[in-house]
Amino acid sequence: MSQERFVGIDVSKELLDVAAAPDGESHTYTNDEKGIRQLVEQLQPIPPALIVLEATGNLEIPVAAALAAAGFQVAIINPRQARDFAKATGRLAKTDKIDAACGRLGAARNGHKALCYTLT
Repeated sequence: MSQERFVGIDVSKELLDVAAAPDGESHTYTNDEKGIRQLVEQLQPIPPALIVLEATGNLEIPVAAALAAAGFQVAIINPRQARDFAKATGRLAKTDKIDAACGRLGAARNGHKALCYTLT
């Protein structure tokens, strides 16, 4: 029996840092139309159960909308919740890759329970 796959994405003005669980894959894409298209194509063969993004001053909206339009379950979480979860799991450093990994870990552990709102 295969495990559900979860993806966390840390969004910045220029980059999308992506981490997947349980496979541990991580990738970086540009935060533009081309990078978002590449991300969607990369996720389609093995669709995740949930993709989590941290709210980032509306920078997350284009990628969240593209993922939802492609049929993925997308959740945008409050940055404070994401940071608190990271601290609770012993991740005290703050980097984009850690944020992405914590997003997918939080999704895997909590599903929709800790989410602010979802796009479907």
